[in-house]
Amino acid sequence: MLFDETYNTITTASEGIFKDRGSKFVGLLFPIQNDLEFKNHYKELKSIHSKANHHCFAWRLSPARNIFKVNDDGEPSGTAGRPILNQLLSNELTDCAIVVVRYFGGTLLGVPGLINAYKEAAAAAIANNQIITREIVSHYAITFPYELMNEVMKKIKHYNANITNQEQEELCTIYFTVAKKHEILLIDDIQNNYNFVDKVELKNINLL
Repeated sequence: MLFDETYNTITTASEGIFKDRGSKFVGLLFPIQNDLEFKNHYKELKSIHSKANHHCFAWRLSPARNIFKVNDDGEPSGTAGRPILNQLLSNELTDCAIVVVRYFGGTLLGVPGLINAYKEAAAAAIANNQIITREIVSHYAITFPYELMNEVMKKIKHYNANITNQEQEELCTIYFTVAKKHEILLIDDIQNNYNFVDKVELKNINLL
């Protein structure tokens, strides 16, 4: 149950270094929110490490942890991107990316050596960061007549929901997020409240 209510991520960048037989592997871990943000950061890192022979990576997105991508960037298939991703998986990390750049030292490491090197560089970058645990939240909009404002606000406060925006026209609309562990209780409380029947519309706008 805890796994479904929380996720691990990071908020700052970090670096880790691993060396083997002359080759230097630099692991670069940083937070991202989408694929475009990663692409921009990746382009910048390739420019900074323009003399590196390979710029391999893995990233993972969303609290559901089901969106990811890996790239071996010229290394033998499965020897770079997948070992990097496995470090994200083993630490249950999401909304972040690891790029491992390799400066070739002249000696071939072989498949086992490459897998180990990319794994260790990624692990070092993670070890030098701070993993934080966040609650998974769902996004809602609740629309109601103004006279119910106090009652609606009491419900939102009771379940520790976080208001993100408000609109007041002919009807009031409050946008809020609520932790997964409180979501069902809040929905039931609102939908089964006789004062709210036929007066309140509760809409899930982006379930995460």
